[in-house]
Amino acid sequence: MASRSIGFAVLVALVAVGAWAVLSNDDTSETVQTDEPSTTTTTEPFPEPENLGPRLDLVNLDGWLNTDATSIDDFDGKVLVVEMWTFGCSNCKARIPHNQDLYAAHSRDDFEMIGVHAPEFSYEAEIPNIEEAVERLGVTWPVAIDTEKTNFRAWQDGGRRFWPRTFVIDQDGDVRYDHIGEGRYQELADTVEWLIENPPTT
Repeated sequence: MASRSIGFAVLVALVAVGAWAVLSNDDTSETVQTDEPSTTTTTEPFPEPENLGPRLDLVNLDGWLNTDATSIDDFDGKVLVVEMWTFGCSNCKARIPHNQDLYAAHSRDDFEMIGVHAPEFSYEAEIPNIEEAVERLGVTWPVAIDTEKTNFRAWQDGGRRFWPRTFVIDQDGDVRYDHIGEGRYQELADTVEWLIENPPTT
C-alpha cells in the first residue's frame, strides 16, 4: 500500500512540474528578433568564368579511342573539357571517378570531354597498353592519343608542364577554365554547368 501511495505521489509531482514548465514558457514562445547577424547562409551565384582566349587545335595525333571523331573541330559548339593525362599517373587516376560523375551528369548533345593521352614513360606510349588502361579505368569519353606529346607541350607552353591539367572550352572555342592537378572538382562542375546554361551570344 505504501509503495502504491509513493507511486501516486511521484506521478502527481511529475504532472505538476510539466504544467509549471508549460505555463512559465507561455509568454516567450513567439519569435524574438535581435540585432545578431543571421546564421542562415545564402548561396552566391557562380561568377562568370574568365575568358582565357581561344583554344589550340589537337594535331599530329596517333588516333582516337571511344569516338568516331577525327578532330577537335568535330566538337565545336559544345562545352568541352580537355584533360591532359597519362594512365600511369596516380594524380590522373584520382581524377577519373570525378570525371565519370561529370560525364554522366552532362551526357547530352551540348557537352563532351576529351582525354589527351600524353605518355610520361615508354610503356604508356604503346597503343595496346593505352586501350587496356582506358577500359580498365572506366574512361568512356573520347581519348586523343598524343604519343609525341605535341599537344601536351603546345597547350602548356611557357614553362612547366603537368599531368593532369584540365581545361574547359566554351561553345565558341574559348578557354574558360584551367586547373593543374587534382581537386577543385565542384568548381569544374560549376563552370561546366554555367557555360551550358549561358552559351555565348556570338
